[in-house]
Amino acid sequence: MRNVQMNMSARARAGLQILVIAISASAWGQHTSEKNPSIGEEIAIAHHIREGQELLLPVRAIVDYGKAIFNANWTKQDGGGRPFTKGTGRPLSDPVYPLTGPRAFNRISAPDANSCYGCHNSPFGIPGGAGDFATNVFVLGQRFDFATFDATDKLPTRGSVDEEGQSATPESMSDLRASPGLFGAGYLEMLARQITEELQAIRAVIKPGQTKEVVAKGISFGKLTLTKTGTWDTSQVEGLPRLSLISTISSNPPSLVIRPWHQAANAVSLREFSNNAFNQHHGMQSTERFGVNTDPDGDGVVNELTRADMTTVSVFQAALQVPGRVIPRDREIEQAVLKGEKTFNEIGCAACHIPRLPLDKKGWIYSEPNPYNPPGNLRMGETKTLNVDLSSDALPAPRLKPDRHGVVWVEAYTDFKLHDISEPEDAEQLDMNQPVWSKKFKAGNRHFLTKRLWGAANAPNHMHNGLYTTMRSATLAHSGEALNSRKAFEALPKNDQDSLIEFLKTLQVLPPETKDLIVDENFKAREWPPEWAKGKK
Repeated sequence: MRNVQMNMSARARAGLQILVIAISASAWGQHTSEKNPSIGEEIAIAHHIREGQELLLPVRAIVDYGKAIFNANWTKQDGGGRPFTKGTGRPLSDPVYPLTGPRAFNRISAPDANSCYGCHNSPFGIPGGAGDFATNVFVLGQRFDFATFDATDKLPTRGSVDEEGQSATPESMSDLRASPGLFGAGYLEMLARQITEELQAIRAVIKPGQTKEVVAKGISFGKLTLTKTGTWDTSQVEGLPRLSLISTISSNPPSLVIRPWHQAANAVSLREFSNNAFNQHHGMQSTERFGVNTDPDGDGVVNELTRADMTTVSVFQAALQVPGRVIPRDREIEQAVLKGEKTFNEIGCAACHIPRLPLDKKGWIYSEPNPYNPPGNLRMGETKTLNVDLSSDALPAPRLKPDRHGVVWVEAYTDFKLHDISEPEDAEQLDMNQPVWSKKFKAGNRHFLTKRLWGAANAPNHMHNGLYTTMRSATLAHSGEALNSRKAFEALPKNDQDSLIEFLKTLQVLPPETKDLIVDENFKAREWPPEWAKGKK
């Protein structure tokens, strides 16, 4: 079997060194000075690039610098940690007890990691990958100063009781989520943007008293109504989170924005996701979110992450290679895979896990910033737009390329919609898409974005909570809207069940720099379907 190189190649290391040399003369220091690091300084990034400088760098240099930001083990001198603020960005409930010393890290309420790479590194040690169960995130735990579960502590959101003064448990304080892989992220975000654009185009032509189906790329999101009185009725819209459905009068319609990040569809863009994560998990504040020359967390460090840093780390994630398929050259396995793929469609799995979706109109040209970014993140018009061709061979392989019709087919196996897929007793106790003061916040959540199955086979664990170690057990855990498909799977003969799993096993992240999307067990390019199967019914 091919020997997989898990470390940065010599050429990539040399390229990053050249980049650092090239930018160091004009880069600004972590502490707003432009001096070289002092003797004895312990910092992860010696020089941060200026706003606007990222627009002058070649794409590979942008990606390499963004990778360095992603991999950096942030220190106190970099600005790591947030002594006087929560992971939400708000002040501590009790500033008398700052998050320093033994309180600097907390697995539930965070900061909880030194680097992005610490939780996103699987398989093959690829930065940007998924995470083992040990890297699961306690989403919403960052509302608390420092989770202690001390029964004597009665101050809301300090360490033990919630906003209503109710004693919290790990389950009621947070939602357990697996760290997902970001492979193919640029293509996914661009699909989300195109779907949003199509949904908004339908919304724009709805007249008072009309109801229209909202459909994009063949995916139905239900029906949207503009009443005769000029108010929007979103009660029949399907698969979109609350933030995309909020509206008042006809002049303020629901945005219908697809939010492809967070497994409950909470973040619009890689950039928004990253701005949130750097503060929550590492205590690193970006200037675009927290301001230039400000120190909101009181750690004595300003300008911890520049706007240019956030652009490069967003582009790095967008440029990650796409998953492919590994299909051994074994006739028995090939037959099972063919049968399993057919069965996957027949029992209804493909209704939500849509095998492929089209990116047209040069949608493979990724841009920063995302035109739908919410406030607190870099927005269109605030700087020049940076464009990156995701099909470029300068980016990590494998890549997707436009066909002769000018379409890139993204074989991610998703529909970008939220679906109820859980048993009532398996629901999350909190709904991250609701305000924390609302009753719906504590009503729980069973709606999750349709799992992107590309790359699922060699992910460390499965489902939104990472509680399942096999794809079979994850399949059998489906309920709610997926109940009929699960029952259909359970009713299959054993050979058909096994064949479906064998098909899912082909959907893998490939070793770095694999050029072809469909390979054999030795990661050599292969034809699919095989020659012997062509023409068969």
